[in-house]
Amino acid sequence: MSRNRLDRETSPYLLQHRDNPVHWHAWGPDAFQEARKYGKPVLLSIGYAACHWCHVMAHESFEDPQIAELMNELFVNIKVDREERPDIDAIYMHSLALLGQQGGWPLTMFLTSDGEPFWGGTYFPPKPAHGRPSFREVLREVHQVYMSEPGKIANNRDALKQALNQMSQTRTEGALSLEIIDQAVRALARQIDQSRGGLRGAPKFPQSSIFEMLWRGYLRSKDDGQVKLLNATLENICQGGIFDHLGGGISRYSVDENWLVPHFEKMLYDNAQFIDLLSMVWPGTHSTLYAWRLFETVGWVQREMVLPEGGFAASLDADSEGVEGKFYVWDETGIDRLLGLDAKFFKQHYDVTPVGNWEGHTILNRLKDFGLGSDADERRLALLRDKLLRVREQRIPPARDDKALADWNGMMIAALANAAAVFDRPSWFETAARAFEFVIENMTGKDGRLAHSWCAGKASGAEILDDYAQMSRAALNLYELTGFPGYLDWAVKWVAEVNERFWDSDNGGYFYTPKDASDLIVRTRQGADNATPSGNGVMAGVLVRLGYLTGDMNYRMRAIAVTEAFGGEARKNYLSVASLLNSFESLEGGVQIIILGDRADKHTQKLLQAIYSQPVPDRTVMVIAPGTDLPKNHPARNKTQRDNRATAYVCRGPSCSMPLTDPGMLADAIDPRKALK
Repeated sequence: MSRNRLDRETSPYLLQHRDNPVHWHAWGPDAFQEARKYGKPVLLSIGYAACHWCHVMAHESFEDPQIAELMNELFVNIKVDREERPDIDAIYMHSLALLGQQGGWPLTMFLTSDGEPFWGGTYFPPKPAHGRPSFREVLREVHQVYMSEPGKIANNRDALKQALNQMSQTRTEGALSLEIIDQAVRALARQIDQSRGGLRGAPKFPQSSIFEMLWRGYLRSKDDGQVKLLNATLENICQGGIFDHLGGGISRYSVDENWLVPHFEKMLYDNAQFIDLLSMVWPGTHSTLYAWRLFETVGWVQREMVLPEGGFAASLDADSEGVEGKFYVWDETGIDRLLGLDAKFFKQHYDVTPVGNWEGHTILNRLKDFGLGSDADERRLALLRDKLLRVREQRIPPARDDKALADWNGMMIAALANAAAVFDRPSWFETAARAFEFVIENMTGKDGRLAHSWCAGKASGAEILDDYAQMSRAALNLYELTGFPGYLDWAVKWVAEVNERFWDSDNGGYFYTPKDASDLIVRTRQGADNATPSGNGVMAGVLVRLGYLTGDMNYRMRAIAVTEAFGGEARKNYLSVASLLNSFESLEGGVQIIILGDRADKHTQKLLQAIYSQPVPDRTVMVIAPGTDLPKNHPARNKTQRDNRATAYVCRGPSCSMPLTDPGMLADAIDPRKALK
């Protein structure tokens, strides 16, 4: 007998729907077999746990007995957590784009019993509204066409499937150059909001790969206009409502162009990229604001996002008690009651007014003045924020999605490791290392293959390129900080896995899924970034670093092949391939820094501090004992210590600097701003 089968799942998103009167299936052969048995089309609904509009459609439609009865009568219904199965989401989101529709979640697609899409949309209201038909109308119309006009369905199905196959096979080759990237940066600067930062208009996203490209462009050109635009962006994010001024961390995006009103869900991947970007920019700006926001964000991660087993949870919901943002907003009377005589001082700094700044409530922000106050004022504000945070913690919190995703964990591990080096915070490194061990112990098979998702003690879900790319990057960051060969071994193992099972031998670059994936209608392949950097973009950077660290030129040749496979996109839409362009710069201008010395030696530590004090995005750092052989083709091979002290060599291409023992001289030698003088 048909029933809702989601109670068998571990995904928090799927479990949110286990009590729906809809007879949901999880993705799998049983659902499609049932569709074939009864001659029904498939309704595929894709969302994620922190998604506000997913909750809205669930409350309006999936919890409605009459709508559920209609869905059960006319369709076989499948629910997918897009975070657990991004490979499925990628295919059907591409399909929606091919239909000429705006993407988003919830994603509602209609499929044949073989999983082939023929029509779809996103959110549908229960009654006609905002130019959208009601969900009931959509259900009846789609079913009627499916049953009475099979030719029309076949035409749509065949056209979409052909287009999907063509997308995965499209050749977009093009040789890249730093000149092309410089042109892209100048074009990007023209699209940045001059006063508010970010791309012009609304909504505004914290697109870290794009802003990293702007920072890199500034370091190459020393164009003060570019760094001003980046600072405008980061200052608005750091002081805006998109940043949680009590708990730390950023929300997924700002719905307005002022960075004031967040879409309140907080994603692990956004905050990993935020930490990474601030760590990259801070050595070149020494902004106290950036340092504070980074420290506050790491504090939030360690306090709220670390699972008992050591990995990182995926997200915090946008809603609490069924209301978007309720957990985060305030009103003036509450502030007055809690802060008493200090309330006026606090309200002046955080935009608290009787009428509020969003739907009668206040989203705390400091957009009126980007400058920080005196040390005394900031200490006072910190105490008041802590008082409000303790009160806020008594509210009913947004739900946490406790899935651990390999790619997002890799992003946070890499970010924390790098931030730990820049700010000399061993506890951050320990958090990162523990999460890495969690992934190895819980999400890695005996054959070295990575499971994409883990939840409630069970690893499940498909393998995707991004898991291997981001975890390899994390392994390399940990290796550079420790010299522990096990980290390097994992990176080598994972890269070998993707070279064997993900590589597109016809067109170059990597597929999103492995060649032995069995439950998908097509393999997608793309170099474009989404909310996270593309797997191909990240892999290009990983390959470059592995080439430097191992001396194996095959890694470098593979990195060149990846950048060339998608290089043509840079001429058409450079914003979409920002991570690939950033990795290409590593390929062209990577800096290898070799320290001959004992890692525990105090002088070695001072040299390392000098390295991490400088804004060098494309550095590769190795600390080796004197007399240790470097790879045969390494430019620093056979170099020796000077005066029996820890000694650094800075190598660019085949050439290395003179031996450097003074930390200040080492810092000057790698500072890209001084190198351009």
